[in-house]
Amino acid sequence: MAEFTVNSTVCDFVHKVRGVKDGKTIIVDIETPCEKIKNISHMEVPMMEILDIKNNYVIDRAHEAGCSANCLVPCAVINLCRMEAGFLAKSLVKKSGGINIEFNEV
Repeated sequence: MAEFTVNSTVCDFVHKVRGVKDGKTIIVDIETPCEKIKNISHMEVPMMEILDIKNNYVIDRAHEAGCSANCLVPCAVINLCRMEAGFLAKSLVKKSGGINIEFNEV
């Protein structure tokens, strides 16, 4: 089981994303205060539908829920799914410590 914290400082939300591999799917649950993310807070993500941006199960669900293009949660879910599926090394994730976007010039 994996757990990620997503700090969406632009919209001022913190989300907890949890997932576990179950056969050929990743079961993802999201604890969130965001109403849009609540619409995708439980997903059974097919492992083979997380490889590309186009025809991506998570991106499709986020689009249906009305998430904005700059929402960090779908990206976190994809990374969690890839890690649980074995497409992204857990050692690399642990070593990196996270993904960060910094707005240096506005």
